[in-house]
Amino acid sequence: MKQFLVNRDGQVSLAATIVSWGLVALLVCAVFSFAFSELRYGWNWNAIWQYRQKFVQGWLMTVAISAAALLVSLLLGLLTALARRSALLPLRYLSMLYVESVRGTPLLVQILILFYVVANAFGVDNRYLVGVLTLSLFAGAYLSEMIRSGIESIRDSQLESARAIGLTRAQTYRYVIFPQVVRQLVPPLTGQFASIIKDSSLLSIIAVSEFTLNAQEVNAFTYSTLESYLPLAAGYLLLTLPISLASRALERRFHYAT
Repeated sequence: MKQFLVNRDGQVSLAATIVSWGLVALLVCAVFSFAFSELRYGWNWNAIWQYRQKFVQGWLMTVAISAAALLVSLLLGLLTALARRSALLPLRYLSMLYVESVRGTPLLVQILILFYVVANAFGVDNRYLVGVLTLSLFAGAYLSEMIRSGIESIRDSQLESARAIGLTRAQTYRYVIFPQVVRQLVPPLTGQFASIIKDSSLLSIIAVSEFTLNAQEVNAFTYSTLESYLPLAAGYLLLTLPISLASRALERRFHYAT
């Protein structure tokens, strides 16, 4: 039994890891096998197979929207984090209002307001553009706090040393602060990317043809609810699980590097 316990160094043997994961998988499979066997449900996978291309198109659209939102949210998060530290009070308070408003309200409400109210007022009717911007604004608020906390974690002695050797404020950020912040930001950034992928499912409410909306349409066509949503869950898991594993690996790597 001792070989299945974590030692004081936090290390586990490969054999113990494989066997433990096997036991966990066996337990999960047993629970779901029993649950589905008691369901007495008439499966209709043939009808779903006819719409396989729709699932693939929705999955690829989700990947594209999530990747675009991640890049834009990184820029927004960086600018907001710098604005939070600005000496210009209106800019600082504007960034604080943005962060607290976004973090304190549901994403679903933000999507509805930004598309049906704000975008409509400015004559923007591209659902995909509004969807990417909404996800970017939502994720950017959280990323800004990650970046800001990373900046504030830099010791004052390093900043004083940078000033002592004649570095300007911009050079201090570029050569002293940002390299350390990036090292701290990479692990949680991968986790944020996984969150963006799952949050993109809410864009179906404004008829963005992504993975979730396509699954809903297939369900409406075939009246096969479980057969429509089980591939949806598998598709999201196929995207988020590797990202989550990469996030944990990066956390271990950069933890030891600091």
